[in-house]
Amino acid sequence: MKRFLILAILFSLTFVVTAQSKRAITVDDLWAIKRVGSVVVSPNGEQVAFTVTQYSMEANSGQTDIYLMNIDGSDVHPILNSEKSESSPSFSPDGKKLSYTFGGQIWQCNLDGTSKEQLTDLYSGASGIRWANDGSKMLFVSMVHPDCQTQECNKEKDSLKENPKVNVEVFTELMYRHWDDWRGVKRSHLFLMDLKTKETTDLTLNCKFDTPPIALGSANDYNFSPDGNEVAFTMNKDKVTATSTNNDIFVLSLDGKSKPKMISTSKGNDNQPVYSPDGKYIVYTSMARAGFEADKQTLMLYNRATGATQNISDNLDISFGEFIWADDCKSVYYLAQNEIYNSIYKIDVETKENSLLIKEVDASSLSLVGNKLVFKVQKSTLPYEVFTANTDGSDLKQITFMNADLLANLDMSKLETFWSEGAEDAKVQSIIVKPPFFDANKKYPMIFLIHGGPQGHWSDDFHYRWNPQMFASKGYVVVATNPRGSTGYGQKFTDEISQDWGGKVYVDLMNAYDYAIANYKFIDSKNTFAAGASYGGYMINWIEGHNTKFNALVCHDGVYNIESMYGTTEELWFPEWENGGAPWENKELYKKWSPSEFVANFKTPMLVVHGGMDFRVPESQAFELFTALQKMNVDSKFVYFPKESHFVLKPQNAKFWWNTIFDWYENHKTR
Repeated sequence: MKRFLILAILFSLTFVVTAQSKRAITVDDLWAIKRVGSVVVSPNGEQVAFTVTQYSMEANSGQTDIYLMNIDGSDVHPILNSEKSESSPSFSPDGKKLSYTFGGQIWQCNLDGTSKEQLTDLYSGASGIRWANDGSKMLFVSMVHPDCQTQECNKEKDSLKENPKVNVEVFTELMYRHWDDWRGVKRSHLFLMDLKTKETTDLTLNCKFDTPPIALGSANDYNFSPDGNEVAFTMNKDKVTATSTNNDIFVLSLDGKSKPKMISTSKGNDNQPVYSPDGKYIVYTSMARAGFEADKQTLMLYNRATGATQNISDNLDISFGEFIWADDCKSVYYLAQNEIYNSIYKIDVETKENSLLIKEVDASSLSLVGNKLVFKVQKSTLPYEVFTANTDGSDLKQITFMNADLLANLDMSKLETFWSEGAEDAKVQSIIVKPPFFDANKKYPMIFLIHGGPQGHWSDDFHYRWNPQMFASKGYVVVATNPRGSTGYGQKFTDEISQDWGGKVYVDLMNAYDYAIANYKFIDSKNTFAAGASYGGYMINWIEGHNTKFNALVCHDGVYNIESMYGTTEELWFPEWENGGAPWENKELYKKWSPSEFVANFKTPMLVVHGGMDFRVPESQAFELFTALQKMNVDSKFVYFPKESHFVLKPQNAKFWWNTIFDWYENHKTR
């Protein structure tokens, strides 16, 4: 008996020591993580190339390298890791070479990194390679002056803007800026290169439209036909790009005589054209409704012989993401948001039979080789790593472990979920993350997170900005709710936020908050906080004028005055869809849902954060908000990052961001 007691004590002590050797995640850990990016599989299915980006807090920048490994995860090693970044790996069709982007040009090398050869030498640069199956030619894109037929022309036109005597910009059309970029007159054009002669041809010469499109496209918006005689690509040719989601699919014969032919018919967003391996079909994704960027993406099948198109997913309430053809051309494997996951599915293109293969993954970068699927997976406790599975969804395996040593030292709680009742009896799902070293007998303050979009969702992912584990690391319970507008719960649920920004979604959120307080006794109801960005920031501002449930709030790049934002944002289709037109067309709705109309109710302390290069929700929104808070004598602070955009991307700025938020909450706790 004593022997068993001693063993039990030793086991208990071992567990305590192991648990105590771990620690909470820190901002430095977040930026020390090796971030797996692009993932590609060799044509013979024996090797995988992938990128890894590492950041230096001291250098305040990142570096991307290319790694190679066997398909079983063995022999992981970098093959391109110079002082400058190499990215966008792609195997040549024979599998003997690897192409990549370096210094703004396309290069290739042997699979051991030797015999580096520069393939392009364009003044305008080159990126985004696609190989023809026979390896004789490739597609790429480059930013050029639309009417320039030579690189000398591009260089000469650029030189005219150097050292001007008059520093001025003149605009004659909308979408003159986008995200954090002043557009200028250049456009992204699709180029063809003959590998034998090294001759390049601008396939979209004299075209003032972007290929791929500037917004709402995919990572797979141009491709060769299997025989290499035709290309399919995505482009938006509407006159006013700022008000249009009408991306379309075009095909172009490479005979040198033909003009692009449009094959899509929807007035909504069409993208991602992919030829079937036998060359008979093109599959692409399509949205039906013009002007709505978050409509359901269906899967369209275009018959190249007959010109007929059919919707092969019309009976599914699923929005298709990236996809890949099966080798036998009978089915398509695809990814789609599914509750808090990005799950893996398979659909039969003839019978339309749909199968959920793997649900509980947040997957991306899907590839197929033989009977294996290769893809990235992330979880709230795991940054992206490469996984494989059989094509029936079985035998899910992790094959890279780039951060195993670091993660072994961190105590991160597995994500949990709960469901609560929202407006009109809707079922609403929330994520809950407990703090490290959680003790159910203790009381913990809560951080309530609100996602942006608003057509997005909190998922089981490892986010580098809005990371629930980081928010939990200082001893908080984190609750993140997917209310109306969230994706992954059917299109009706997504639709029900449009023209109702402060309505049902607000009820969904506050009901989830109340449910968490009532049902999780370890949450300290006297110490609750909230934060959100973009639309999430809008909801923080809405809450500011509608309740005093929280000790303090954080609004990051949030919408405050819906009417003034309309005149300063870039993608006008978004506010026009969400608010039923322009302000002068539906003024009452703009006023109804604008937080700026409820300033008289502002009381809760608020931290306002904004980036000076944010053209999506421009900085004036923060200026107006902070002015109102100060005039109402609300305890408030404004943190302004002049060189950041909609996101805080510089390591040291991000560290300041996290520390400021934690200090703000700590200073507003009820003791």
